[in-house]
Amino acid sequence: MIVETYGERYISERTCREWFHKFKNDADSCRTQRELANLLGVTQHAISHRLKCLGMIQKLGHWVPYELKPRDIERRLFTCEQLQQQNRKGFLHRIVIGDEKWIHYENPKRKKSWELPGHSSTSTAKPNIHGSKLMLCIWWDKLDVVCYELLQPGETITGALYRTQLIRLSRALKEKRPQYSERHDKIILLHDNARPHVSKVVKTYLETLKSDILPHPPYSPDIAPSDFYLFRVTTHDLTEQHFRSYAEAKNWIDSWIVSKDEQFFQKLPQKWQKVVASDGKYFEE
Repeated sequence: MIVETYGERYISERTCREWFHKFKNDADSCRTQRELANLLGVTQHAISHRLKCLGMIQKLGHWVPYELKPRDIERRLFTCEQLQQQNRKGFLHRIVIGDEKWIHYENPKRKKSWELPGHSSTSTAKPNIHGSKLMLCIWWDKLDVVCYELLQPGETITGALYRTQLIRLSRALKEKRPQYSERHDKIILLHDNARPHVSKVVKTYLETLKSDILPHPPYSPDIAPSDFYLFRVTTHDLTEQHFRSYAEAKNWIDSWIVSKDEQFFQKLPQKWQKVVASDGKYFEE
């Protein structure tokens, strides 16, 4: 393409090979149009024109949860490769996911509006992060929600409270999932590395249950089922909901959970595959 545009004498084959080697090894994966123009000795307009001729379009870079370090990328890749291998043996039916989410009393919707050029669009105030809110603690598997608890105003998770919740979870599983005991299947618990989840009292209790813990790499909400699916749906459904009391919020949560079907779990193996395909880095949805 460069030879077609600037002639055979403009650039040598050796230089092209060096560039290819650098791009292949991500040495220069990102260049601005101005940098490319200076490098090739052409105008920025020429670079822009050629990119358009190649069918390329401009895309805004997407936000990622964290700036991953090489060690984090290696952990994500290794963990997801291991989970893929286990998945071939069939273990998804034994996974129980536990997570927490803040439920705000006020959930405004950002509105769109048609305006003349130069006129401001409709503004919507963001929810006050210090406003009234309640913490939802929920455990679910591939069938439905196993159990959940909406904490009282001002109450948050501690190691002792989480241990108590796991005791309730164990009772709920015996009642709602008797097939686990009948088949002597071990429950596999998936939760993140939040401090209460890995506290000493929790670890000691989980050892008595002989439950397995599904590995979850740090800085990876993109492969946490509650984050990439369940809570995303919750946030969407909460839009324009306004609660005046704990009871109103609790009633809404109760109704919302009853309305859910059995499609929660379908995307988890796909997420593992995407992490492996992207060499442990974050991937675009």
